[in-house]
Amino acid sequence: MRRRVFIFAVMTLALSAFGCKQKKQEGAGGPDTQGREKIAVVISTLNNPWFVVLGNTAKERAEELGYEATIFDSQNDTAKESDHFENIIAGGYGAILFNPTDADGSIANVKKAKKAGIPTFCIDREINANDVAATQILSDNYTGCVELGQYFVKKMNQKGTYVELLGILGDNNTWNRSKGFHSVVDNYPELKMVAQQSAEFDRTKAMDVLESILQANPDIDAVFCGNDAMAMGAYQALAAAGKAGKVMVFGFDGAKDVIDSIRDGKIVATGMQFPKRMARMAAEQADEYIKGKRDFQQKVPVAVELVTQENIAKYTAYGRQSDK
Repeated sequence: MRRRVFIFAVMTLALSAFGCKQKKQEGAGGPDTQGREKIAVVISTLNNPWFVVLGNTAKERAEELGYEATIFDSQNDTAKESDHFENIIAGGYGAILFNPTDADGSIANVKKAKKAGIPTFCIDREINANDVAATQILSDNYTGCVELGQYFVKKMNQKGTYVELLGILGDNNTWNRSKGFHSVVDNYPELKMVAQQSAEFDRTKAMDVLESILQANPDIDAVFCGNDAMAMGAYQALAAAGKAGKVMVFGFDGAKDVIDSIRDGKIVATGMQFPKRMARMAAEQADEYIKGKRDFQQKVPVAVELVTQENIAKYTAYGRQSDK
């Protein structure tokens, strides 16, 4: 009798241990099964209201989908961005919604996340690598600036002098916008670019850069800016020089300050990107990935729309009136 009890007890303990081991194995998993409750939102800089909208919208949509979401500000510094990725990987996040600081410099960070089993979804800015990020959701910057260039030529009556303010030189958006613009404008020999200089997508730098340019070129007719923050800085420089209203300013983004300024007749036009649309798409695709989907289009273009004083009634900051 005692022998039977002993054997029964041993068998019970063995089955219990096996069950615990099996349960532990099922719950342990690897990068594909852990950390799915958290999504990281890594933004190039929160010093620009446009990127604040991008980051906040991505966070809000992720939370609506049931995730805990945290925003990380890289302050346009690839080293800070790298630190964020290290913390995100160590923190067991399930996905990264990513606005890169540099098309080349950010590749290593996305590769590290991929190796750790964490998918990255690029928003607005791209990296120069295929099949590293799960997908890249990008404004069609080139085509948007082709249309903006056509409007620029029309407003300039095909002649005059202008300045171009470039964004961050390591960002593909800078060059895609510039190339789209020049693909049109360079066909008109009486349109002369007297200066082209980077202001790094920054409002204060744009004001300082244009103030310096105006000293050597006081009689320009227009300023084409690679984003709206620089357009507002350019307008401030022109206002300080007594040239507001005399020199046309063109931007790109669809930020609140410029939309209001177009409505007030201060800025001539901008290219409307849709940061809220792109951010929501990224959060939704991250959710799909976490739930098992893997076949994402490598690059997803989002159309840019020309906003002018003629059609401003259709638009609000960061989108169309109909998107409200």
